[in-house]
Amino acid sequence: MASLKSLAVRGTAWTLIGYGSSQGIRFASNLILTRLLIPDLFGLMALLNTFILGLHFFSDIGVRPSIIQNPRGDDSDFLNTAWTLQIMRGVGLWVCCWGMAWPIAAIYDKPGFVWWLIPILGFTTIIDGLTSTSLASLNRSLDVGKITRFEFVTQLISTLIMLVWAYLSPTIWALIGSGLIASILKMIGSHCLGYTNRLAWDKDALKDLVHFGRWIFLSTAMTFLAGQADRLILGGLFSLELLGIYTIAFTLSDLPLSVIQAVGGNVMLPVISQQSHLPRPELRRKILEKRKILLLATAVGLTGLICFGDFLILSLYHAQWSQAAWMLPILALGNWPRLLPMTTAPALIAVGKPLYGAVGNCLKFIYMLVALPLGFKALGPLGAVIAIALNDIPFYIAISYGLWKEGFSGLLQDLKSTCFLMVCVAMTLAIRYQAGLGLPIDRLWS
Repeated sequence: MASLKSLAVRGTAWTLIGYGSSQGIRFASNLILTRLLIPDLFGLMALLNTFILGLHFFSDIGVRPSIIQNPRGDDSDFLNTAWTLQIMRGVGLWVCCWGMAWPIAAIYDKPGFVWWLIPILGFTTIIDGLTSTSLASLNRSLDVGKITRFEFVTQLISTLIMLVWAYLSPTIWALIGSGLIASILKMIGSHCLGYTNRLAWDKDALKDLVHFGRWIFLSTAMTFLAGQADRLILGGLFSLELLGIYTIAFTLSDLPLSVIQAVGGNVMLPVISQQSHLPRPELRRKILEKRKILLLATAVGLTGLICFGDFLILSLYHAQWSQAAWMLPILALGNWPRLLPMTTAPALIAVGKPLYGAVGNCLKFIYMLVALPLGFKALGPLGAVIAIALNDIPFYIAISYGLWKEGFSGLLQDLKSTCFLMVCVAMTLAIRYQAGLGLPIDRLWS
């Protein structure tokens, strides 16, 4: 256990280092790109990425979590069979890219989708399919340091290429081309990390992959519908310019979620999987002890984003992005209902119960279909953003039920940490108002 604890601590440290470095590169490149590219291109790329992500999520067979969770996760036949399935999936996805181009062009009235954009960007599905299972194996053994260094190098190189490309040719191709290059670098580099796959077809391994992957498939499909419904629906309600501005605000508001998700996938899932044999009360106690510190620290960071996020936008971005200033605080506050279950949901996957996540995301998607158009109709862009900020409440309810059912409930801890966040936000906003700085929502009318 001491060794596992040491690996977990080291893995968390590397995850935070990797997250900080990754977000630093992402944030700096984002600032530069907003000075090189017009908002419409950000909106267009948001739509393109949404459709490609949709293909990935709707065909996810759960290779990575299967390797981490399965007792045969170190067996070469299991790994090679998983890689073979991954390749088949990638080819199938690219074929789907060609088939979906015409319907998408008709829905959004953008013929450029048909001839070039979606099929070319979609070629990343084939490249990703060829990526080695070494990354999942390193994750299984909690060798997060090697993964972090690898991802940092590939991100840095692809980002530099994107910025140079955008400077020389400020078009959508700078974003699409750099995405392809990033996938190629990741694919080639993954085969240099210690394990080179070969084609294989082990029936027992296939059975295990399909059995576990069917729930992952359902869960990730619902995750896509729930997580990308905002851009799918806003693509028909907002102009491309406003959608691009929203994308900037959403990207910044998503920073706390990204770090929790990284810690959950890189550390919490492998650690809990290796401890899943423990009695539920003992495992629950271990999870909640570590979770308490994580929630309090996140609440403090989130308070700053909620109360002063508008100044961040106005000080770093040009005037054409100013509408993001009122969006960011609302979206940042809406992160909390998602952060709470995100810190415990890996326990459900580790014990082979991903169904609750699928149900939660299904409820979230239904909510978005109803609430987002109604919010926009009632209050325009403000109503749409408020509806998005509240969209994780259905997910939280479903996950909380699953955690209670499986013996991992942390409702009391949720209540205490939520009260802590509300007190921090209320006190900070009161100090800001008394200092004559107004409130973040004032930016809507400025």
